Amino acid sequence: MGSQKPLRILCAREIQKSIKTSVKQLLEDKIKLLGLEWFYQVTLTGIVGRNGTQFLFEGLRTNPESIKSMEGIDIVWVEEASTVSQASIDLLVPTIRKPGSELWFSWNPRLKTDPVDAMFRGEDGPPPRTIMFCANFTENPWFPEVLREEMEWDRKRDPDKYAHIWLGQYRRNSEAAVFKNWRIDEMTVPPDVTPYYGADWGFSVDPTVLVKCYLIDKRTLYIEAEVYKVGCEIDHTPALFSKIPGAKRWPIRADSARPETISYMNRNGWNIVGATKGPGSIEDGIAFLQSVDIIVHPSCKHCIDELTLYSYKLDKLTQEVLPELEDKENHVIDALRYALEEARKALAGGPSIRRL
Repeated sequence: MGSQKPLRILCAREIQKSIKTSVKQLLEDKIKLLGLEWFYQVTLTGIVGRNGTQFLFEGLRTNPESIKSMEGIDIVWVEEASTVSQASIDLLVPTIRKPGSELWFSWNPRLKTDPVDAMFRGEDGPPPRTIMFCANFTENPWFPEVLREEMEWDRKRDPDKYAHIWLGQYRRNSEAAVFKNWRIDEMTVPPDVTPYYGADWGFSVDPTVLVKCYLIDKRTLYIEAEVYKVGCEIDHTPALFSKIPGAKRWPIRADSARPETISYMNRNGWNIVGATKGPGSIEDGIAFLQSVDIIVHPSCKHCIDELTLYSYKLDKLTQEVLPELEDKENHVIDALRYALEEARKALAGGPSIRRL
């Protein structure tokens, strides 16, 4: 469209603190795929066409004043709209008032109560002149094989996650969700804060995971980076972990059930110790994670999935929430528990081992 006539297109999301968290890279990739490099000039902050078409990138909540001052917008594309607040919708809709202008929202549904779902899929029906459609993998003729493998894995092992992630259905059993104290965002870590690393081992159907996080002011947990790979053989694990910068310099606390893996990593120059397991260790670790405010970097997709889907068990007859954790959707969460084990003990006044 922008190559056919001059358009002013705003690409927005709820939180965008840097251009790296926008859809700019996706658009750049599509420009190359379509052979339009000759037409579009890509700058550090935007994309401009030879005919005057402009792509702008803003965060609705992070830069509301900029949104309110925008004029002459033809199209607004709001990505990951399930995270958009009602305040941002109330700001955006009346701002875009050019004749013939359009608002595009794309999202994977989470809850019926999310503002974008209430607006378009609520009991009163969508606003006038709305075109709405469900675009699942079944409608995608270019659906890549690597995603098909992930989809089939979810379909076999977790029907609820398959229905939510791949078929666009609402997240089930939200009242049973373990974590409600988290959000997706970026933050600047103070220079004197120690990073914590935690690892969980896997191979055949379970992933090998490494997470990097910070505990700030004893009440904010910032999850900055993750690596996650199913079927990672032991001799490929160092290369996987090295994708997180600095991981080899710092101690890593890992699942102690795989001492041979820990030994292999340490022989290859890593500093890994086994976590302490025992009665109540899982519950204590989860309780600690529930007691802090959790911020997750947008790049940590698997962590976001697990915080969304990790739940308590339900009574099969009454669907009542039970005080027992489901043993699934918890590999990144396990790695977080291990990473923070000593910090949790220190804050509780118990014995801990100094991290060297």
